[in-house]
Amino acid sequence: MSDQKSAVDGKTAGAGGKSTPLVKMVNIHKSFGKVNALRDINFHVDHAEIVGLVGDNGAGKSTLIKIVSGFHRADKGEIFYEGEKVNINTPKDAKRLGIETVYQEQALAPHVSIARNVFMGREPTKGLGFMDRKKMDEESMGTLTKLGLRIKDPEAVVEALSGGQRQGVAIARVLYFEAKLVILDEPTIALSVKESQQVLDFTQQLKAQGISVIFITHNIFHVFQVAERFFILSHGEALTDVKKEDTNIDHLIELIVSGRKEKK
Repeated sequence: MSDQKSAVDGKTAGAGGKSTPLVKMVNIHKSFGKVNALRDINFHVDHAEIVGLVGDNGAGKSTLIKIVSGFHRADKGEIFYEGEKVNINTPKDAKRLGIETVYQEQALAPHVSIARNVFMGREPTKGLGFMDRKKMDEESMGTLTKLGLRIKDPEAVVEALSGGQRQGVAIARVLYFEAKLVILDEPTIALSVKESQQVLDFTQQLKAQGISVIFITHNIFHVFQVAERFFILSHGEALTDVKKEDTNIDHLIELIVSGRKEKK
């Protein structure tokens, strides 16, 4: 796997020396019948940045992410990727750009080995089309090690792993296939304190590899440990887009509870 940081060289500087976001969504609108799921949303993620996407149920978080990952199409608005306007009409379009999503359900096959799960649907082959199990075993373990996850047996089945380890396997899959933007959908939900901390460590390892992360959650206490910026939605509208150094946990909770847009 190539060094992810080298992939952003020469792409972060735009006109006037300003950085060009990895992803920029401009004036995004989306409705489902009479329900306005998103209204005039402007959202961006910089290179190697962790952004906390936060809000209550029905805030619009999932809709926004499904637009950037190709599961929904916006009714109005534009998406730019590394400074160029793009059309993301399907999940395949997103994957081609390097956008990968790890859903809370993880989409793992519990009765299958770790190595098979990492390469699911993209298994390397050798002569006569047989799977290259040695390569799968070695490279899956190497990727898990980069995340700081120590598992000795690549043939261990996923159902035998802890919740945190399962999230690690799901994240390793997108890391191996050189994602530039990883979307984590409620990655710490239903996990123990220890397992949640493990997932937060994985998130920071992605950043260390030069990968951007959108961390979707209801849990301010978890995301505040790792995110550098917070984007809060409520009923399809943006309440704030604030850097970590300019806010605190109490302030973010107050915004979510009140549902009031922060004054500039």
